[in-house]
Amino acid sequence: MQFKPICLAGPTGTGKTACALKVAEYLPIEIISVDSALVYRGMDIGTAKPTAAEMAAVPHHLIDIIDPLDAYSAAEFARSAQQLAAEILARGKLPLLVGGTMLYFKALFDGLSPLPQADEAVRREIDARAAERGWPALHAELAQVDPVTAARLAPNDAQRIQRALEVFRLSGQPMSALHALEARTPGVDWPLISLETEDRAWLHRRLEQRFAQMLEQGLVDEVRGLRARGDLHLGLPSMRCVGYRQVWEALDTDHFGDLQARGAAATRQLAKRQITWLRSMPERLVLDCQSPQAPLHLLALLQRLLGA
Repeated sequence: MQFKPICLAGPTGTGKTACALKVAEYLPIEIISVDSALVYRGMDIGTAKPTAAEMAAVPHHLIDIIDPLDAYSAAEFARSAQQLAAEILARGKLPLLVGGTMLYFKALFDGLSPLPQADEAVRREIDARAAERGWPALHAELAQVDPVTAARLAPNDAQRIQRALEVFRLSGQPMSALHALEARTPGVDWPLISLETEDRAWLHRRLEQRFAQMLEQGLVDEVRGLRARGDLHLGLPSMRCVGYRQVWEALDTDHFGDLQARGAAATRQLAKRQITWLRSMPERLVLDCQSPQAPLHLLALLQRLLGA
């Protein structure tokens, strides 16, 4: 059997981690997390982070690697993932990239555009202007310097507006122009398996139950503890993660009556975006996540891809 990196994607809540851990009973795998929330330390409940026992049983990478105050880019992920995959192969094991952050997969498959690294001073300045004038005003400002990027962003998409303005400030060029340049680092051609379902109602019920369980496990207290640090705020990518943002806003207003509904709605919206991205990739190999045999189907597909 000739090992090679293989990717396992799917909308949130489709059982990717459970399937990967089951496969690890049969194949010597190491998991590379493809999840922009799992990189943060101290954010465990709302990210459905693998347990200590699960991470002890199967080596996991790119989990708990940075503080919530810091940023971690798709470019950093792509570089780290390729390096880790090479190291795992050198150990004679199978690198399995598991997660649902589609921007990370895109950076991995498409290669990296020559965008400047994040600059905290510039970001703080942009955040200060947004606090004073509002994100729609900064969106209008972006439209003046980068109309192509502005046209695809909502006026309140704070994270992406901030990044586009930051790129323009640092490079003097619109982000859209830099994206159009040939990628500096070539992408990979690794097989992509996707856990999906045609039953959207089933997935929605599952996501609602999952968020309710997170609240029961203490998500509000987890966010309360993060707030107590005093250096975190909603402008940070970590605190904009689905679930964390909704709890933070509930703590701001002391209004928890619709928290479960808002958290579930945000999770459904995330799943919808993930599904849209996956359907744009016809080369993916789709497995039915609702099947009780999904882990065994995944195992059989991996063995076929590896020539077993």
